[in-house]
Amino acid sequence: MAAQDARPTYEAASIKLNNSADGHSGTDGYQGRIMFENMPLQRLIAQAYRVSPFQVSGPAWLQAEHFDIVATYPPEAPGTARQQMLRTLLEDRFKLAVHRDSKEMPGYALVPAKSGFKLKPSAGDGNDTHHTGGRIESLEAKNTTMATLAQLLARYTGQPVVDKTGIEGAYDFQLRWSREEQNSEPGPDAPPSIFTALQESLGLRLQAQKVPVEIVVVDRVERAPTQN
Repeated sequence: MAAQDARPTYEAASIKLNNSADGHSGTDGYQGRIMFENMPLQRLIAQAYRVSPFQVSGPAWLQAEHFDIVATYPPEAPGTARQQMLRTLLEDRFKLAVHRDSKEMPGYALVPAKSGFKLKPSAGDGNDTHHTGGRIESLEAKNTTMATLAQLLARYTGQPVVDKTGIEGAYDFQLRWSREEQNSEPGPDAPPSIFTALQESLGLRLQAQKVPVEIVVVDRVERAPTQN
């Protein structure tokens, strides 16, 4: 019991079912407070276990049930503790139980392009990434490894991506691309797709193939959370 009591836990949290059918969902907040708006349960589980939604295997309704969550936590809590707080919330309120597994899935291998790798090692300290979404997306990365880039690309493409570049070290770079589903008639100044941008800007490419992917398998979860 002591081990369970030691789990990082939000100071307070409210959960409400969102039936708005609004396509928008997101996360917002400030120091000491986090808000999940219209968030599918599958994405909440993915955030709690630091994986992409496609890595969560469970009942189909995980994508259909959306929730609004407002929670508070000690302002000094590090990111790893806040992630565990969300996991604790799902375990306690949705009775979530999972296990990890691995399987091969269609995806991409991140490999050097034939033109050659174009980046030079970062000379700075501290790593950081900043992503801006929309019709045109951009990524600014500092002191970032190829393994981290592969994880980010999995998020942007919605497909598993594994780092097979063989390139060590960390790098600074900027990447701009147009979302393919919104770029059927691109303007003259629109950036290329993410696949082309990777080759032109970084000297990397995404090679389609089956890749081993870690998955979070949902063993048990309740559709409605316990009361606030």
